[in-house]
Amino acid sequence: MIMLRHVILLLTVSLSLTFDSVVPAQVPMSKRIEHFDEYFGVRVHDPYRWLEDDVRESDDVAEWVKVENEYTQDFLKTIPERSEINARLTELWDYEKFGTPFKAGGRLYFYKNDGLQNQYVLYVQGPDDAEPRVLIDPNEWSQDGTVALGGTSYSDDGRYLAYGIQDAGSDWRTWKIMEIESGRVLNDELSWIKFNTPSWTPDGEGFFYGRFPPPEDGAEFQNLNVNQAIYYHRVGDSQDDDLLIFHRPDQPEWGYSTSVTEDGRYLIITVHVGTDDRYRIFYKDLSNPLAMAVPLIRNFDNEYSFIGNDGTTFYFKTDLDAPLGRVIAIDINEASRQIEGGGEEPEVQVREVIPEQAEAIRDVTLVANLFVVESLKDAKTQVDIHRKSGDKLRSVEFPAIGSAYGFSGKSSDTETYYSFSSFTFPPTIYKYDMITGVSEQIRQAKVDFNPEDYEVKQVFYESKDGTRVPMFISHKRGLKLDGENPTLLYGYGGFNIPLTPSFSISRLAWMEMGGVYAVANLRGGGEYGEEWHKAGTKLSKQNVFDDFISAAEWLIDQKYTKTKRLAIQGGSNGGLLVGACMTQRPELFGACLPAVGVMDMLRFHKFTAGRYWVDDYGSSDNEEEFHSLYAYSPYHNIKEGTCYPPTMVSTADTDDRVVPGHSFKFAAALQNAQACDNPILIRIETKAGHGAGKPTSKVIEEIADHWAFLVKTLNFQPELKSKSSE
Repeated sequence: MIMLRHVILLLTVSLSLTFDSVVPAQVPMSKRIEHFDEYFGVRVHDPYRWLEDDVRESDDVAEWVKVENEYTQDFLKTIPERSEINARLTELWDYEKFGTPFKAGGRLYFYKNDGLQNQYVLYVQGPDDAEPRVLIDPNEWSQDGTVALGGTSYSDDGRYLAYGIQDAGSDWRTWKIMEIESGRVLNDELSWIKFNTPSWTPDGEGFFYGRFPPPEDGAEFQNLNVNQAIYYHRVGDSQDDDLLIFHRPDQPEWGYSTSVTEDGRYLIITVHVGTDDRYRIFYKDLSNPLAMAVPLIRNFDNEYSFIGNDGTTFYFKTDLDAPLGRVIAIDINEASRQIEGGGEEPEVQVREVIPEQAEAIRDVTLVANLFVVESLKDAKTQVDIHRKSGDKLRSVEFPAIGSAYGFSGKSSDTETYYSFSSFTFPPTIYKYDMITGVSEQIRQAKVDFNPEDYEVKQVFYESKDGTRVPMFISHKRGLKLDGENPTLLYGYGGFNIPLTPSFSISRLAWMEMGGVYAVANLRGGGEYGEEWHKAGTKLSKQNVFDDFISAAEWLIDQKYTKTKRLAIQGGSNGGLLVGACMTQRPELFGACLPAVGVMDMLRFHKFTAGRYWVDDYGSSDNEEEFHSLYAYSPYHNIKEGTCYPPTMVSTADTDDRVVPGHSFKFAAALQNAQACDNPILIRIETKAGHGAGKPTSKVIEEIADHWAFLVKTLNFQPELKSKSSE
């Protein structure tokens, strides 16, 4: 059967090439094994189970990766526009980039990239310094730029910086300590830390942090992440001597984040079991060395994100009785009395400070003794300033429709910083005076383009069930709605994460080439609060795919594009989105770019961080959820004899968030099932992970490959402006 299928493919390719003889003569055909699993009486075939093995531990998988990458590169090398696309991306990318400044320990910090540096450099400027100086330059850590700075934490006294080192894109971090004034790196080294940032004690002598037990040898990139515990590390000590602060061996799936209150009095322990914003809260009185961690919120029913405190009054952002979010206060002394006199799950009394608004609250910080409330209005940033009483003081005015980030600080600060950008508005940094409400522009990125050449609009369309869904559309001015425009539709739709308007060189390059860029704000995201999120999870996950398919149909109906000129793209959960939509409606799309996607929905929870995602997806261990997952799982819904659209799957060999076996199995099954000449490729990056920490050089190469693939498969002539070709 496999050999016959292989011969037919070879014959078809040799006789009728849709892509001008650019498809290599021999499509890789992966070996299949007769492996079956049974779920609630249903036998499920998994013929590519062997591709789940770690590429570093399996010679067979390593050889498979080599063959597939060669096949993909052979295809891409035949696209003449590829080098010019790469050159133009490099030109556009080559501008000074600045991160949003922030204060810590009496100094000002910011990240900067001169243009094409592989990693951003951390700068510091003290109150008496005339100019900022380099504090950490990760570009010196490796020749290829694959070692990155993966997190920072500053002691309040300004003496120390704890910083994480990320190697080859892995989620694992090794943490070190630096003396900020001298730049001297201490001997301290902490390992097996991920999804956690240290929290310093007010004396600057040490910090609290969470770590996992060391994984088995050879399983660092696949083992489930369980049994995290909180430790205290004293500066100068060995990690082996760190003091265990909090651990629940009876709850191996509990994960933790820590923060120390600004007054230094309390350690806040936030407990989570998945990706949902549903937390338990413990606190520890640091003024008493013998104090135990005290439970404050004793269930996982709602979100309780700690904002700050006034003595024993703790402020939280919560969705308790408020799906769009509100700010509440809890007096821990009163809560302790209630707990002592209550049952197993006493209801802690709360005081409302800022009530639920018309828009979904995304974040709240305390700066200058004022609440900075960041919310979304139809997926666009809105920021309001409130007094401690809860009364609204003012709104922050922004120059356009877009996204703002920053607004960090302490209660004693009188100013804060934020950055603002949109699809055609380059990143701009402002200093905001918390007393007067005046925003002062500090700098704006100087990018080689004219914003007036482009236009951005927001539209609303109806999904399959009549739900009104927003979508942003960006393109060159004067676009003709003739159905011929190459269009890239991007989506995510999960984990309460919103997609907001922001600036991107890759998207700018796409529009400059003549493309339309559309972003659909699907259910499952965080655009409209918890109800919008829940409407795209577990048994309702199909809503997300319906929203995306409806967006594609709307773009075609409105004459922006047509099927043969429409590409879809998404990464991680968005990779699942693309995989599900292309297997459900293969005839609708002209090309597909699923990246680092969750493709096997029956086994995702068995690897690394996958268990956290049960909150959004459900689990194949539950009978009802199994049937729902099996119905849309991209890997399991590939059908032999189907003509799938041209597809380039993307993943990386050291992705320990969504293990590459998902993409490996999906690509192998697609290549086996493909019934037409449309190419099925997989691009496997080496020494790279899920995306964070990827060096600039690799990012540009990857985007150039994607855009070249679309130029070829969507069959259009791009407008290229590379100065190197002039």
